[in-house]
Amino acid sequence: MKSSLIALSAAAVVAVVITGVKDRAALVEKFGIGRSNLHTDRMVQADTPSSQPIDVQAVADRLQEAAPLLTAQAPQPSQTPAPEAQPQPAEKERPAQQPAGPQPAAQPKVDESALRYFANRGDKVRLQAEISRLQALYPNWVPPADPLAVPQSGDKQLEAMWQLYAEGRYAELRKAIADRRTADIGWQPPADLLDRLDVAEARARLVNASDLKQYTTVIETGAATPSLLTCSDIDVLWRVAEAFVHTGREARSVDAYSYILKYCTNPQERLASVQKASALLPYQAMQRLLALEQPAVSGAREFDGIRDELARRFVAEGNADPKLDVAADYVSRVARLAQTQGLASDALLLGWYQLRRENAPEAEKWFRAARAKEDSASASQGLALALVARKAPQEAEDVMYRWRSDSKDATDTYLAAAANLMALQPPANISEDVLGRMAKEVIAQKYVPAAQQFGWYARSLNQPQTAARWFETALRWKPDDEPSAYGLAITREQLNDRTGVAEVQRLWAGRSQRIAALDDASLSAPSVEAPLQTPARLPRSLARAVVPAQPADGGGATKPPGLAVRSKGSAMETVTVQQGTRRPRGCSTTTDASFLSPDAALSRGWCLMDLNRPMEAVAAFERALKGSARQTREDAAYGQSLAYLRVGLSNNAAVAATRAPQSRERAAELQVSILADRALAAYGAKRYRETLIYLDQRAQIKRETIDLMVLRGYCYLNLEMYGDAARIFNAAAATGSKDANRGLADLKRATRPETSG
Repeated sequence: MKSSLIALSAAAVVAVVITGVKDRAALVEKFGIGRSNLHTDRMVQADTPSSQPIDVQAVADRLQEAAPLLTAQAPQPSQTPAPEAQPQPAEKERPAQQPAGPQPAAQPKVDESALRYFANRGDKVRLQAEISRLQALYPNWVPPADPLAVPQSGDKQLEAMWQLYAEGRYAELRKAIADRRTADIGWQPPADLLDRLDVAEARARLVNASDLKQYTTVIETGAATPSLLTCSDIDVLWRVAEAFVHTGREARSVDAYSYILKYCTNPQERLASVQKASALLPYQAMQRLLALEQPAVSGAREFDGIRDELARRFVAEGNADPKLDVAADYVSRVARLAQTQGLASDALLLGWYQLRRENAPEAEKWFRAARAKEDSASASQGLALALVARKAPQEAEDVMYRWRSDSKDATDTYLAAAANLMALQPPANISEDVLGRMAKEVIAQKYVPAAQQFGWYARSLNQPQTAARWFETALRWKPDDEPSAYGLAITREQLNDRTGVAEVQRLWAGRSQRIAALDDASLSAPSVEAPLQTPARLPRSLARAVVPAQPADGGGATKPPGLAVRSKGSAMETVTVQQGTRRPRGCSTTTDASFLSPDAALSRGWCLMDLNRPMEAVAAFERALKGSARQTREDAAYGQSLAYLRVGLSNNAAVAATRAPQSRERAAELQVSILADRALAAYGAKRYRETLIYLDQRAQIKRETIDLMVLRGYCYLNLEMYGDAARIFNAAAATGSKDANRGLADLKRATRPETSG
């Protein structure tokens, strides 16, 4: 069995060599290279009647039997010359007289040294190839029945040269040939040996150039030695095809791989050729090669074994190029693989493929499947982008926060999610922790779009000082960011900072028409340049905002209520804010506000506030906000803000204030109350530095009251900033504040406990 397999392999190689000779014109046409005068161009096909077939099986069997002796029989340069071979028995017994009649054609003089050498070496493939070569060169030559019986020439030096050739020691062989020519002027090496040596050296140069990525040399060597470019040496064809790709000659590379699939028959080599081509050639070129696929013996397609691998590769290529239309068969194949094998990598391929084609729902499905198998940066990044695409940036920010520092792309995705989250309309409710971590990342990365969004966001909370600082920060990072400059200009206008507005207009003169033509219209509502976001929800523990009921005046309408912010330890200031006129109303019974008209709902909302039922008032004001009258909507937004403040939801109050344009006076007073409320909440949560920030922001809008001065003093005391605490307590105590005097006593106990008693 083994002998049969060897013989079949040898026959296949010979067939390939002969095919390469027959299709030389096709080879030249395919590869676009010149011709050569090597021995393969001089061959004549051995298909004449005088050519006698050789029994390949018999030769293989004899080689198999002689295998143990082959190595010992091979000539070695260091061995003592063996005695000359005796003539073949057929020559000794040849009769002196030949019978009359037609004489057989005279046997040509053929150099059979290579034939015997390969037989002695046990190289069955080269033996069969050499027999086929000699038959092609000499049609009348009859191969010996037993190559092992071919008499040695007695030329031990030539035998040693063949040994060097077989071992790949080409430089030594060249030297041996040159040395013998010098010593024996009349000696000429066999042409076969020289041809083989030329080809072998060319192959070595080509392989070396390929390994060194010298692709131009690879192509030049292949062009000079086309006898290398046959199916008998598939590795050379692969290297030349790769060289064509790397030198920008993709079409020639396709020709090289096409030559293999058209003329080479080894199934393993054909399969490997497609795999190698798929790693180098683009999708469309690969479809041309796959069209050369042949039916398998079982009736299936030839390359079904690597169809899954090809489908994954093609879908991945589609991920990189959104314009590439990958056949639906490949996409559905990867989808089946993702479902049956459950690999996160397959789900990722499909997710990115669908996302690049703006199919966010399908992409989200596959990214979620990938994260369920393995939560990775790539899966989270893809899911975040899909969520942003379908207007769900809040979940996108949460998904990406863990992976925000994994790579530059991951960081950019997180920042984009944060910016989109803050730009939602209507605003989302973002927690304080999320706002803080977004701001920290924006500052660390100096991300201008998100910094700009923070500016618009602060404007939505009626925090113009904070907004201005964010716009200034964005411009410091990117001085030519026109939206940030516009935001800064209208914010300074809101703060009555005409000098600051003029400075922005001077810097952007001739570059922004809307900055140059700035007017008060921009102050009535947040700019449409960027949607604004809801504030964070802060914990409540120290303060509550209440709006006490006010008696009605004699005219049937009540004066606007005062907004009182009170702490558990001391009375806070009372701020009077103008409010729209309210009609007489009654609200002692429970009524669903959604069935009321906007005006009736507004009146009921104020009534509920007088009865200290703020959450019911929120619902009534919500109904009033759906009215079409501008004044009704303005009063409803204002009333809802007051209702939220009464129950301590300052963040909701800030959002409610933005739902309808407010006058400057109302906006400023609401902002003062909201910041005071937040300061008290932060203090109750023992976040003393945050309390100071809110107090600073409030102080920029309105002068600080004595009660808030005392609160500031206690912040300094808890932060062990005793000098600042003493300064604040002393200033407040000078006005007669009992709370300030208690603060001084607490300060003394903290700094000099030995004197307190």
